[in-house]
Formats: sequence, C-alpha cells, structure tokens
Amino acid sequence: MNSTASPEAVNRRTIDIAPGGAIAAGAALSVLLVVVFWDFFRQQFHFATDQPADWGHTILVPAIAGYLVYLHRADLRARPLRPSWWGLAPMVTGVAWYMLCVFGPRPLYHHNAFSIGVALTLVGTCLLLAGTRAMRWLWYPLLYLWIFGQTVSEQVMNRLTFPLQDLAAKGAYIFLTVVGIDTVQEGNILTVYNSGVPQQLNVAEACSGMRMVVAFFALAAAMAYSSVRRPWQRIVLIAAALPVALFINVIRVSSLGLLSMIDSGFAEGEFHQLVGVLWLLPGLFLFMGILWMVQRLGSDDGGAHG
Repeated sequence: MNSTASPEAVNRRTIDIAPGGAIAAGAALSVLLVVVFWDFFRQQFHFATDQPADWGHTILVPAIAGYLVYLHRADLRARPLRPSWWGLAPMVTGVAWYMLCVFGPRPLYHHNAFSIGVALTLVGTCLLLAGTRAMRWLWYPLLYLWIFGQTVSEQVMNRLTFPLQDLAAKGAYIFLTVVGIDTVQEGNILTVYNSGVPQQLNVAEACSGMRMVVAFFALAAAMAYSSVRRPWQRIVLIAAALPVALFINVIRVSSLGLLSMIDSGFAEGEFHQLVGVLWLLPGLFLFMGILWMVQRLGSDDGGAHG
C-alpha cells in the first residue's frame, strides 16, 4: 500500500481563490472592521476635517495606498491567491490590543495606540485572504497607510515643531539679510525694516514647516515605491524629502517677510495660508527634478521605470 499522497491530493487540501473572490471577501471584512474600529475611524475623520491644513491629507492616503496595490495588479493576478490561516494570529492580536486600549488602563486610551491594533488587524486580514505570496506586494502599501494615514499626537508633534520653528526663523533671517533686507531676529520673531519702519513677523508653530515635511515625506514614500526600483534610489528619494521641505519653508517665510514690507496684512490670515499652499507647487517641481535625476542615474543598470 502506497502511503505517499499524490500531488492532486495535496492540491485538494489547498484553497485557491481568484482575485475577484478575495476582493469580495475583503470588502465584506472591511465593513466588519469599520464597525469594530468605528471609534478610531470617527476620530481620524474629525481630525482631518477639523484641522485640514495639518491632517487633511490623511483622507487621501487610503486612495494612494490603493493605487500602490493597483500598480502590482498583474503580479497579484498571475496565480490564484492562497489564503493563509496564519493571518488569524495578527487579526486576533490586533483586535485584542484595540480592546485593551479602549477598555483597559487610561494611558492606553490614545489615538496612536488604537492605530497599532487597526494596523495589525489589516495585515492579518490581507494575509488571511491573499496569503504569503501576495504580501510581497501588499506590505509596503499597508505600512504606508499606517504611517501617513493617522494623526500624530501633539506631544510628538511639539518635539519636532519647536526645532523646525527655530530653523525656519534662522533660515529666513539669513535669506533676507543676503538679499539686502535689514532684518533683526529675536527668537522666533523677525523684524523687517522698510525705510526705517519696522514690521514684525512672528514665525509661529504654523510656520514651522511641519506640514510640508509630512506632505513631502508622504509624496517621497509613494514615488519611491512607484517610480524607481533600486534600493539606493528609494533611499535617496525619501531622504531628499526633508531638505526640500525645509528649504521651501524657509523661502515661504522669507517671502512673507518681503510681502509684509508692502502690507502687514499679507503676513496674516487667509493670505498667509494661501502663500503656504502656493509654495507647495515649486516644491513639487523641485522634488520631481530630483526624481528625474535619480531615474537618469539609475537608467544605465535598469533601475528606473515608470
């Protein structure tokens, strides 16, 4: 009697599902996850809508993560997806952690702590439905969604914002002085003299450039995944996000200092916010120029695509 199982018998023990079936099952589970993690999603939506200048981008992040998955649709469809029961482990761990944060000790009741449970559950869901092979192309979009799709706590933001305020003030002072504008810096306050008439410009927390830093890092992470292949190219792109954001913010604060010489109202209110939005465009062009150079440098060895 031959006790060795035939390949056909082994294959019958493995459940293969088409991508369409995985999408349908994923949609059903997504609805269930929204119900379970409703408090987290509700809070995140309020953060994004109540503070659109700071966290409005989090509404777009799920669509960007979905696009990163879409880029590898051919790889995901190449073979039937094989669900993995190993996905139950992170799913159960994620839900348990979330419940502990909600009903457990008060220090754990925190939005960013909630996000860990949500992220673990999403990873487990994808592993359960799509299997280990598909995670080759799903892990990065999931990580992108977790990092850039949530609001960061004020405690963490303040530790980063204060140094950036000082950097923006010092950078604007140097720029204005170089172009010949009589400027005095006292902490985060710049005093610009126009024909001997002083005009103060307060480099507040909103001028720290933290918004630009977050926006450019989100852009760099997406472009690094979608536009280049070599690891060194991706590292260069992501690393370039910080200096580009800081440089554009210094120029933005400097331009507000120049405009305040014409009318002090230009450095306040809605016009102040408009200037910040407008400076994102040249920052985007600058970053795309860096992307073009990185692609050109990697073109000889086939490192660039898209």
